[in-house]
Amino acid sequence: MNKTVVLLIGGFLAVTALGTAAEAPRVLIRTELGEILIEVYPDKAPTTAANFLRYVDAGLYDGTVFHRTVTLANQPNDQVKIEVIQAALLPPDKTFPPIAHETTAMTGLRHRDGTVSMARSAPGSATSSFFICINDQPELDFGGRRNPDGQGFAVFGRVLSGLDVVRKIHVQPAEGQTLKPPVKIISAVRVEAKHLAVPKARMNRPPK
Repeated sequence: MNKTVVLLIGGFLAVTALGTAAEAPRVLIRTELGEILIEVYPDKAPTTAANFLRYVDAGLYDGTVFHRTVTLANQPNDQVKIEVIQAALLPPDKTFPPIAHETTAMTGLRHRDGTVSMARSAPGSATSSFFICINDQPELDFGGRRNPDGQGFAVFGRVLSGLDVVRKIHVQPAEGQTLKPPVKIISAVRVEAKHLAVPKARMNRPPK
């Protein structure tokens, strides 16, 4: 085999390997109202993405719920309105330690329609709970007015498919912002790029 062919084959294999390595992780969330496929961005938000995937790999989102819906009609005391659904508020004995806050100014990500981001109180307090945006929500970005500290929330992924399910959850019956009943998450597992449900090994469960 001549050197040109060898170089071409080598270059092709290198590009293929690079493309495989760079593929963003995907997580399939199965709810009782349908499936939501999420793409996660460890290259842009490494701390936040790793935290989310740690809960997925440990199986800790399985059996949890979407417990909160925030609509334009149920925020009477908020001058700055948002639209999101929130899930997976785990008890302290099932959570990993809080993570450092990766702002959108640091990651370059933004709260767009279908964005997945971490819920928090103070910066650096996020653990398990995440939310999904309905429509663009720039007030949740760094410098936004929704949170008085101006630090915004930490985006780590986006919905690839199932935004119709997100919107269906958003309009479910609620008392205030609490879904009544909550919407159950049957499972949350990593999947291959072709949307094949191939769970990774469960690991890193926190002590009970």
